[in-house]
Parts: sequence; structure tokens; C-alpha cells
Amino acid sequence: MKNSSKMTIAAAGLALLSTPVLAHHSYSMFDMNKTVAMNAEVVRFKWQNPHAFIDIKVATPNGSEQWAIEMTSPNNLVQEGWKRNSLKPGDRVTLYVHPLRSGARGGSYSGVRFADGKTLGTVN
Repeated sequence: MKNSSKMTIAAAGLALLSTPVLAHHSYSMFDMNKTVAMNAEVVRFKWQNPHAFIDIKVATPNGSEQWAIEMTSPNNLVQEGWKRNSLKPGDRVTLYVHPLRSGARGGSYSGVRFADGKTLGTVN
């Protein structure tokens, strides 16, 4: 086998190994220096890779708004005490989030206080 062929195969192998790293995004879209507590009703809890999500409904003076909250991976959440059934539609919680810098209705999960007072994550 020629050296150029070996180099091509090696380069292709390295490219395949680096793909997951390149596909992951940063959290720069969230204001990680700001935490907002939101009294919310769970609409949907998606336990999936690479990130779990919580869709919530938040009461406003004119009705309600729906927010999408991004979490870390289920593997990391399990280490924090989460289970795939920790939240169900209709659950009332206080959710602590780092809001989107854009002002859109979304954020990054920081912590949760359940109706029974139990907490997971960082709650302030």
C-alpha cells in the first residue's frame, strides 16, 4: 500500500472520530450569569439524547406562554437523581433556568423544585 493511501485512510478515520465533537453546540446562547425562577406547568418532558427537554406553560397577565427548556443528557441527569418519569404533563413545578440571551421563550435547565418541596439541580 502506498504512503498516500495510508495517509488518506488515516485522515478519514480521524475525521469520523471527531464528528461527535464537532456536532455538539455550546451554551453561549444562554445567559449563564442569570437564573430565572418560573412557576410552571409541565406540558411535555422529553427524555432523549443528546439532551432532554422540558416544555412548560407559564402564566402571564394575558394568559400563558409556552417555553422550551434544554437540559443536559439523560446520563448526566440520572447522576443528579432524575428518572425518565420524574416529570409528567400537568405537574406544577418551579423551574430555575438560564434564559436565552435573545429574549425568546427558552432556557437552559439549572434546577427544579417539585410540588412536594423536593429539589434537583441548582435552585436559588
